[in-house]
Amino acid sequence: MLEKTEIEFGKDVLILETGKLAKQANGSVLVQYGGTVVLVAVVMSEKAKDGLDFLPLTVEYKEKTYAAGRIPGGFFKREGRPSEKEILTSRLIDRPIRPLFPKGCTNEIQVVITVLSSDGKNDPDILAMIGSSAALTISNIPFAGPIGAVKIGRIDDQFIINPSYEDIEQSSIELILAGTKDGVVMIEAGCKQVTEELMAEAIKFGHNELVKIIALQEEFAAKCGKQKLEISVKELPQQLFEQVKELSAVKLAEVFKNSDKNQRKEGMDAVAEQLIAELINDESEYTDKDVLAALAKIEKEQVRKIILETGKRIDGRGFEEVRQITCEVSALPCTHGSAVFTRGQTQSLSVATLGTSDDEQRIDALEGESKKRFMLHYNFPAFSVGEVRPLRGPGRREIGHGALAERALLPVMPLQENFPYTIRLVSEILESNGSSSMATVCAGTLSLMDAGVPIQSPVSGIAMGLIKDGEKYAVLTDIMGAEDHFGDMDFKVTGTSQGITAMQLDLKIGGIDFSLLEQALSQAKKARLFILGEMIKTINQPRSELSEYAPRITVVKVPLEKIKDIIGPGGKIVKKIVSETGAKINIEDDGNVSVSSVDEKAAQKALEMIGLLIAEVEVGKIYQGKITRLMNFGAFCEVLPNKEGLIHVSELADKFVKNVEDVVKVGDQVTVKVIEKDKMGRINLSIKQAIAN
Repeated sequence: MLEKTEIEFGKDVLILETGKLAKQANGSVLVQYGGTVVLVAVVMSEKAKDGLDFLPLTVEYKEKTYAAGRIPGGFFKREGRPSEKEILTSRLIDRPIRPLFPKGCTNEIQVVITVLSSDGKNDPDILAMIGSSAALTISNIPFAGPIGAVKIGRIDDQFIINPSYEDIEQSSIELILAGTKDGVVMIEAGCKQVTEELMAEAIKFGHNELVKIIALQEEFAAKCGKQKLEISVKELPQQLFEQVKELSAVKLAEVFKNSDKNQRKEGMDAVAEQLIAELINDESEYTDKDVLAALAKIEKEQVRKIILETGKRIDGRGFEEVRQITCEVSALPCTHGSAVFTRGQTQSLSVATLGTSDDEQRIDALEGESKKRFMLHYNFPAFSVGEVRPLRGPGRREIGHGALAERALLPVMPLQENFPYTIRLVSEILESNGSSSMATVCAGTLSLMDAGVPIQSPVSGIAMGLIKDGEKYAVLTDIMGAEDHFGDMDFKVTGTSQGITAMQLDLKIGGIDFSLLEQALSQAKKARLFILGEMIKTINQPRSELSEYAPRITVVKVPLEKIKDIIGPGGKIVKKIVSETGAKINIEDDGNVSVSSVDEKAAQKALEMIGLLIAEVEVGKIYQGKITRLMNFGAFCEVLPNKEGLIHVSELADKFVKNVEDVVKVGDQVTVKVIEKDKMGRINLSIKQAIAN
């Protein structure tokens, strides 16, 4: 049965519809906002999957090019592997909904979002988030939703709900929120160095708006929602839990006295082996996995208890204490810029590479084609955590961490007109024990400055955590892996000394109040500034000179009508310049010509050749020219590339000349003076007057 509901939301009407499309899914919803339409279908397997200790949830967000009235490029003419935007949007949806499924559920669940229509104004990401929640809420899949989602911008000191692509270009904030009625559960934000107070205000404003979307979904579910299925969830036997707790409590207390991650891991492995040896035999009704699950639950309880009751963390730090930091720049000899940032047992090697406009990334998205001149790529090899895994391409986590770090640094990058380079940063995570993405931001800042990139201000980042049990809680600065794993919050904040550039929040609980969020922001600012202070002890501003291995780029502006003179017929002239100098030349339609080369002399020679091509012949000026043709009445001489003038026979010498070839021959180099340029652009030259001068 067709059901539809709608609400005015921002500049347009948000419409939810079901009962028309994808009716065999457990739940499906069509979401429309303006001319942008997404279809969300959710399905769940009938049976639980044995042997899993995690929720097998997959979220797939797909943008179809037909939605924007285009045909895909490439040979196959159909959509291929997911784009970075599709991967990031899939993560954006996964993060807030994953904690809302029953604990212990191992039924496979899939959420598929398809963009069917795009108006080129409204980003489908928020519609996809709302549609996913709505489809799960009206389906028979157990889901403790709904959640609301909203995007907030800020232009002219005013907050904007669901800003368009055009609005985002002008906005000082791009804030995406997901939340329940009780509070925010996920934040994704990029900012142009705004204050903590303004961000808190934006979050409150956004939460007030997303509550309206929750009410809309509840109304929608009341009309067409299905009864939720009861699924079997394997419970950990209480008797086994008590046995494991009794046998391991004292040993765990000793293990947690080790501040080193590797020593704690060795201690936990030893405890696990001993428990399995004591509890598992031929007559046992439990398995090794059951014992390990019980131990993991006890470990979580113990870690949280130590923090809340002792006021200290398992590595001995106070709640606001940052781990030891070391910084190094110019770590590699032949790169354009490099740095190593180490914080505790987390280490990032960042390498900056400078390129030309040829190296820009071309992006073909629903909103149109664009170019990207700053890229940050994050790699997380298994050896960084002491593990063995196959080496494959970047996964969704790596794409997400790289995008966060890129967003953090983007607001301080120089404008293209001031620094005409394409910039690529690569972060190699060499060790990891918490918040490698924030180490990437710090290492990235250092390597950019080492490369001589004139960033506006250095950027640092910090990850905050939370342990909350009833009314008792602890906000933790600079969380390590165990605190992230066993804690309730992962809150990353990056910024300069002037303000925030990016934020990311994920919660494992049903929301936090704003006073707690403001405390976390305040603690994060203090930590950010401390880390920034440590970084600038190593390098406090961008180097004044680029690396000797980096290309030198010079951009000159030429009149549009002169572009053809530089290119020449079939590109003959520009190819000749490139061949003779070895420099790279890029010519834009707006008249900007960039010349680049690692060899500065080569670039200078190419610039001189271009300068001659676009130069105008000036009356009264003396030139070194080349005789190109002989006539009875005189000789033609090329004074500038492709610019010839006539030396009349009377101007060839200071005496009578009977035959032109008696004085000059084709190919001769001569000194001439420009004596006239008529209305038709014809040039008259004189050797006689040049000699006289």
